[in-house]
Amino acid sequence: MIDPIAFQLGPISIRWYALCIIAGLILAVYLSAKEAPRKRIREDDVYDFILYAFPIAILGARLYYVIFSWDQYKDNPLEIFAIWNGGLAIYGGLLAGFLVLVFFTRYRFINTWDFLDIAAPSVMIAQSIGRWGNFFNQEAYGAKVDHLNFLPAFIREQMYIDGSYRQPTFLYESLWNLLGFILILFLRRKPKLLKQGEITLFYLIWYGLGRFFIEGMRTDSLMLAGLRVSQWFSLILVVTGLGLLVYRRKKQNLPYYQS
Repeated sequence: MIDPIAFQLGPISIRWYALCIIAGLILAVYLSAKEAPRKRIREDDVYDFILYAFPIAILGARLYYVIFSWDQYKDNPLEIFAIWNGGLAIYGGLLAGFLVLVFFTRYRFINTWDFLDIAAPSVMIAQSIGRWGNFFNQEAYGAKVDHLNFLPAFIREQMYIDGSYRQPTFLYESLWNLLGFILILFLRRKPKLLKQGEITLFYLIWYGLGRFFIEGMRTDSLMLAGLRVSQWFSLILVVTGLGLLVYRRKKQNLPYYQS
């Protein structure tokens, strides 16, 4: 088992969970800032946005997790603030970050779809990296399995939890997001293929589709009307993405991404 604490700074414990999130954030900001000029957005706008969005997204991610895991915290509410132990829900962070983005782009007179298009692939690769925080914390795993011989030893050993091997659903989602990120990089370089906003819609559809099936493999998430809560949100993402894609292609004369 890998120690979830990476190193100590005096009395402060620095966890791998936090390092994974920070690493994903740094890469996401870097990639977004480099892509921004292609859409006539200043790099400084990206840096300013993240200063507002990151803390609010963390708050949203934690709030979502606590709301849907209230039984875990109702008898010890101080644990709500112990985010270093894990418990950040991606959907809560995405929703909070999206709301900040809408207000930010309108305040700065930036086209919201353009900003979303440069942010979406960066968010996807950040999620791919951030999922490894679950690996170090031994959370977000699936059902018991007999063996995991197809995995490297360090992953297999870390997935031996409570006397059994577990499906490494964190790994499946990380790889799914990585593949989606690579596809976006490829597709957005194709002239006259994607229109304004469609990188964002691709993200919604791709991430929602993968998350729906991977979430169904997990054993640690809340059920609601026969499905897990995150599966319902995943369906909403897919339907919204597909609906907006069809509507915007039919009803609006949109510029191409590279125009």
